[in-house]
Amino acid sequence: MYGIIHVLAQAVIPAAVGKAIDAGIIAGDQRALLLWGGAVVTLGVIQAAAGILRDRAALTTRLGAAYRTAQHITRQAARLGAALPKRVAKGEIVNAGVADIGRLGEALAETARCSGAVVAIAVVAAILLDTSWQLGLLVLLGVPLMVGAVSLLIRPLHRRQQRLREQQAELTGRAVDIVSGLRVLRGVGGEEVFAHRYRADSQRVRAAGVAVARVEALFEAAKVLLPGLLTTAVVWLGAHYVATGRMGAGQLVAFYGYAVYLADPLRRLTAAAGRLTQGHVAARRITAFLALRPEFATGAADSVGCGGLGSLARPVLREGRASLVRPVGYEGPGSLARPVPYEGHAPFADPAAYEGHAPFARPVPYESPAPLADPASGLTVAPGRFTAVACASPADAAVLAARLGRYTDSAATLGDTPLGDLPPDEVRRRILVADNDDHLFAGPLREELRGRGDDTELERAIDAACARDIVEALPDGLDDLVAESGRNFSGGQRQRLRLVRALMADPEVLILVEPTSAVDAHTEARIARGVSALRTGRTTLVFTTSPVVLDRADHVVYVDAAKAVAQGSHGELLTDVRYRAVVAREEAA
Repeated sequence: MYGIIHVLAQAVIPAAVGKAIDAGIIAGDQRALLLWGGAVVTLGVIQAAAGILRDRAALTTRLGAAYRTAQHITRQAARLGAALPKRVAKGEIVNAGVADIGRLGEALAETARCSGAVVAIAVVAAILLDTSWQLGLLVLLGVPLMVGAVSLLIRPLHRRQQRLREQQAELTGRAVDIVSGLRVLRGVGGEEVFAHRYRADSQRVRAAGVAVARVEALFEAAKVLLPGLLTTAVVWLGAHYVATGRMGAGQLVAFYGYAVYLADPLRRLTAAAGRLTQGHVAARRITAFLALRPEFATGAADSVGCGGLGSLARPVLREGRASLVRPVGYEGPGSLARPVPYEGHAPFADPAAYEGHAPFARPVPYESPAPLADPASGLTVAPGRFTAVACASPADAAVLAARLGRYTDSAATLGDTPLGDLPPDEVRRRILVADNDDHLFAGPLREELRGRGDDTELERAIDAACARDIVEALPDGLDDLVAESGRNFSGGQRQRLRLVRALMADPEVLILVEPTSAVDAHTEARIARGVSALRTGRTTLVFTTSPVVLDRADHVVYVDAAKAVAQGSHGELLTDVRYRAVVAREEAA
């Protein structure tokens, strides 16, 4: 509305100027001159005020569309959960959340100016038709021809922008992978190989950008040339009419004003075509991402959004997963509507079992602990015990953890209830899967690790994870700041800090995937003792091939080809040549 008022006021200013010349200056009528001069001033004020309001509304539209789209992208990323890294490249998400939302907002903001330009052209054409049908017809024919000529460039521009957008997403994804794995690349000497690949991909993106620039150069030239030609034709024909006496001097000034004025809405139309093309490309990428569906039905989770963790005050979002900071107590499947608050810890029967910094406490066990089972592999995790699973292939550990945590559809059960029949928020509340892909977020270390627990529990978890030396080495201890993705810590330090966070979550079932793969054997032994003591009375499942951890477990299961083929204690399984080979391989490494 403001855009239309702005252009209407601007469109009739040349007519008012022409009237002031003909009826005031040429006719010598001072009153008419003042009247039409005042009309010009009034129209200028209206135009300026409407222009300010139009730009304000356009900015609100652009920012609102960008932020709202960012919210949808974030909510969709959380809803996809574990399926996100398997369905979408990291670079795609980065581009969608940074570049695409901006282009989409700009396209929507451009509609206000574009609609005003259309109204302005229609009003000017009507005025010209009323004054001279030849000039009006020239405008009415020239504008569609100009728009048609510009539209010939839109299709190749759209196609090349789409190709550039895809290659930019791939290049961004490669850059993210390189940065996140730079420490590993330096360790294996792969920096030059990845640098060469990145340079090659960068050159392909550059070539795609040059191809887009060629079409955009023609497009920009057309934006200036075609409106200029139409303006020149209108001025020439108007001057011819004045020379032949068919039009007065004031009308010529008005027509020249219309011709100059028409250049602006015509340029806006052509510019809008380019912005709308970019917006269309961005919108297609965003809608394609928003159309993705989780790997399995989320049921009640959809009603709470963001991964279905509506019952938790503070979820900790991790790459592809959402872990809990502190679960509430659980009294069986019927207790979801009224969760029982966590009651704290009761004294551990034998605090000397762990040589830690402070005595451990045995938490109050859940009233109805249930076994966790995966029928497909034959793996059953007894409740309240420390179970270790040694897999011949690391891929089997990832698959089994995904099944038991319900990050993929499976026939896994908790007690007699299939995980697929439980609401996802209940599964997340009772079962926590922690692996080495989990992220540490920027901010105070205490807040990152503690969650909703207290400092006493945090100190015990730090001792259990053998992370005391990490905290003591920081200038401000637990109040020190964690850099983005925890990059100010080494790989082994990040692993132990992630373990502290998982222990503080204190779920009914804790599943750890290779929690000691980046630490030495002495530290492994201390972590195994600490975790076993702290988790006494609750279900803990560790996927590992470390003989130190396996020896500490209450029960060990050996998995080969995604099937549980042997079980017993670590000492008993050493008689199995297959199990012994896996453990010996770990010891040799």
